[in-house]
Amino acid sequence: MQTEKGNALIGIDLGGTKVAAGIIRDQKMVKTLQKPINADAVDPMETVGLIQGLIGKLLTREVAGIGIGVPGLVDRKQGIVYDVHNIPSWTEVPLKALLEKEFQIPVHLDNDSNCFALGEYRYGKYQGVDDFVGITLGTGMGSGIIKNGNLLPDANTCSGEFGNIPYLDGIYEHYCSGMFFSRTFGRNGEEVAREARKGAAWAIEAYRDFGMHLGNGIKTIIMAVDPVMIIIGGSVAKASTLFEGAMKESISDFAFPSTLKNLKVLFSETSNVAIFGAAALHLHARQG
Repeated sequence: MQTEKGNALIGIDLGGTKVAAGIIRDQKMVKTLQKPINADAVDPMETVGLIQGLIGKLLTREVAGIGIGVPGLVDRKQGIVYDVHNIPSWTEVPLKALLEKEFQIPVHLDNDSNCFALGEYRYGKYQGVDDFVGITLGTGMGSGIIKNGNLLPDANTCSGEFGNIPYLDGIYEHYCSGMFFSRTFGRNGEEVAREARKGAAWAIEAYRDFGMHLGNGIKTIIMAVDPVMIIIGGSVAKASTLFEGAMKESISDFAFPSTLKNLKVLFSETSNVAIFGAAALHLHARQG
């Protein structure tokens, strides 16, 4: 699970507000950089230029490959990114070709939630667990599926998009991500968590409701994928103590109780896991 001796990898996590990058050597992150992006930029090359700039600052002769996680659909073979919701100008960007032409080293792309799962598998506390679902809870809800030690093969990198499954009057993402707090209370999850820790009853109840909805989402994931472990990360997961109890209570009434006996639902403890996972795309491609 390591890079070749003397080699390094660059991982890049493209988000809706910033792009973060890091260089990994001997399984350790040795340097990280980040830049804010202009998500409303009309020209998609503006964000491509930011990515190129970060790569240029990290690139050394040791770098064997570059991996990039993006919040959209990806044609892995062609390296084309489609329909990045948080960056409207990114409707079709041939990112692999652009970067390989610029830097002359292999570039690999995948959905950012898949990178989260791959990062946990390759570098996380639970590395080596070969059957789990990684869930990211942030502005939205994403998932990556590891089966038999590999990302679940799919056509368009969207097999883990459980957040878009219909739920109540919307979709799971409306209730199982930061959207729940912004839509219901007009505040972000961090603000509500702050109030809950101060003892505000409404905020404590808000996180209990969030946990209940997330538990329902996890039951859907169990029914679809039946993993041995679920690992939860993302910015909202930092408030896990406020919703973990309600989440587990919600999961407890799953239709097939015996399924829950060996299931572990845990929280990520890996810093920069999305960057690690993006870098691991090079290893994944080389072995696949």
